[in-house]
Amino acid sequence: MSGRTQARACPERTCVGCRERAAKSDLLRVVAIGDECVSDPRGTLPGRGAYVHPAVVCLDQAVRRRAFPRALRSAGALDTEGLRKTLAAPAEATP
Repeated sequence: MSGRTQARACPERTCVGCRERAAKSDLLRVVAIGDECVSDPRGTLPGRGAYVHPAVVCLDQAVRRRAFPRALRSAGALDTEGLRKTLAAPAEATP
C-alpha cells in the first residue's frame, strides 16, 4: 500500500454545442419528448440524452449545427424554445 487516496474517476460527456469535453455534472442533459427538447437536470427522464453546457451560447451553436436531432436520433427538427427559456431564466434572476 502506498498510502495514497484514490481519486474517483468523474464521468465525462461532450457538449453538442461547442464540442468540448466536460464533467457530466457540469453539463445539462437534454432529451426529446415528442417534437420538443426538454431539459433533464436530474438525469432521470427515459430515452436517449444529449449534453450541452447550461449557456445560451452553446445552445445556439447546437441549434445552428443541427446537433440535437442528430444526437437524439430524431427524424425531424426539434423545438428548442422551451429549453432556451429554461437556460435564459437563471441569467435574468441574478441582479
